[in-house]
Amino acid sequence: MALKLAMHNWMRPEPIETTLARLAKFGYDGIEISGEPATYDPGQVKELLAKHNLKCWGSVTLMVHGRDLIHEDHYVRLGSIQYAKDCLTLASKLGGEIVTLIPSTVGKTAPMASVEQEWRWAVDGIKECQEHAEKVGVKIAIEPLNRFETYFINRHDQALELAHQVGGNCGVCLDFFHMNIEEDDWAKALKTTGDAGKLYDVHVADNNRMPPGEGSIDWKRAVEAVHAAGYSDYLTVEFVVPVDRTPRSTRKEIGDATEAEASEGLIKFLRDHGTGAVPEQYYDRYVKDSATHLRNSDKQLQSAKA
Repeated sequence: MALKLAMHNWMRPEPIETTLARLAKFGYDGIEISGEPATYDPGQVKELLAKHNLKCWGSVTLMVHGRDLIHEDHYVRLGSIQYAKDCLTLASKLGGEIVTLIPSTVGKTAPMASVEQEWRWAVDGIKECQEHAEKVGVKIAIEPLNRFETYFINRHDQALELAHQVGGNCGVCLDFFHMNIEEDDWAKALKTTGDAGKLYDVHVADNNRMPPGEGSIDWKRAVEAVHAAGYSDYLTVEFVVPVDRTPRSTRKEIGDATEAEASEGLIKFLRDHGTGAVPEQYYDRYVKDSATHLRNSDKQLQSAKA
């Protein structure tokens, strides 16, 4: 079975036409489009997808400041529910199948209420989103993040429990970068989630969040673990290139996040992720290298089995 590759586009703010042309050039199959529904004209994006022979695999919620399903302010929670619904609608209009949902603001590392209260807010809020997801024909995949980005959902078992309490076909997205920090065995996390029938999406970056192949993860073993979990949908590339302000830097051209021509919220989001304005020549190389390394890893795995 051929490996299907998609990629996020939040890491380098640019016109969607530029992104899709790049993905097509380097052999990707689809995109997991940024959760910014007000930014996109679905009709235009669909035309561009068709032009480049790409599929919208889905979308991902960008939980910048003001988006938080477990915020103490009732109106912030209401707004966040509507935002998630809008992402689901966007994905549906583009023919997408999933929305990766992060329950709380990325970078919020301290709770605002008791454990029980925050859990109830999460379950109730995502249940409302789940009802909308079923109406528009898109599945929700709850994504655990590492402890330095959120205190709320960090591991596959926590995400599975939340998905179970939400009910319906709510599932889980697992990310190799986050699993490498939080899981005692990422192959087991994938298998357990897959065996539960809840592994809906897989995000890929190396242990240092650079493109696959530029860190310590064995990607042949990683692809094998994904297959063993029964997952046959897209692997979504999500590398984040760090800014290096030391004399050792080999990427001196990467600018501050304020140079990325993005909204204030996304500028903070980029900065919180340790990245900034990545020049096109670097981005091209990393997009290409990610696809090449993942496909080569899969080929090596298949050859070993033959």
